[in-house]
Amino acid sequence: MNNAQARVILDTIADMFPDAHCELNHSNPFELTIAVLLSAQCTDETVNKVTATLFSKYRKPEDYLAVPLEELEQDIRRIGLYRNKAKNIQALCAILLDKYDGEVPQEHEKLVELPGVGRKTANVVVSNAFGVPAIAVDTHVERVSKRLGFAAHKDSVLEVEKKLMKRVPREEWTDTHHRLIFFGRYHCKAQNPKCGECPLLDLCREGKKRMKTNSSRKPIPKAKSSKTATV
Repeated sequence: MNNAQARVILDTIADMFPDAHCELNHSNPFELTIAVLLSAQCTDETVNKVTATLFSKYRKPEDYLAVPLEELEQDIRRIGLYRNKAKNIQALCAILLDKYDGEVPQEHEKLVELPGVGRKTANVVVSNAFGVPAIAVDTHVERVSKRLGFAAHKDSVLEVEKKLMKRVPREEWTDTHHRLIFFGRYHCKAQNPKCGECPLLDLCREGKKRMKTNSSRKPIPKAKSSKTATV
């Protein structure tokens, strides 16, 4: 991929999803951190259903520490890996109170030290809560980046992030992150991508391969109906 092709891809996805945004419901950096922590191996839709009641019950770190772990587990039971996530939430809240006066730190290097907060979560928080340009690579961003040639299929998540950061202008990192997610979630899906109507098909090796494979499949002939002989 050259720079001109990368620019076409970025502009096309921007036209397709001009309003792409973080779909996790939140009202402050703390809620966003909890929501992204919960979203690991879980859909944003499910997380939003859980946090609709969770965020009315727990408003600050002290609230999460005021209940037994088992109660918090029950509150997020619909979320995958809920036991481990509940434990991480309470440990995270204890650190916020102990080291940061109950506030979520803005620095990436401090965020990744919090329990349950990896590089992807930290990137989401700094970009959406604090306006720091970042590209968080989730399953959608990774899949789309590899299909469109921003990264190689063998690349790790970190390598995908670094290659995107090189190709995408820094001021577009956050918007591109959201647009790639929307493109992967609603168009270039894992199982049934909309290759036939994709404006980027000519730049997508996998898409062209899929279309060629589908067109080469011969339709199964219908069985001829046999007429019953009359006596």
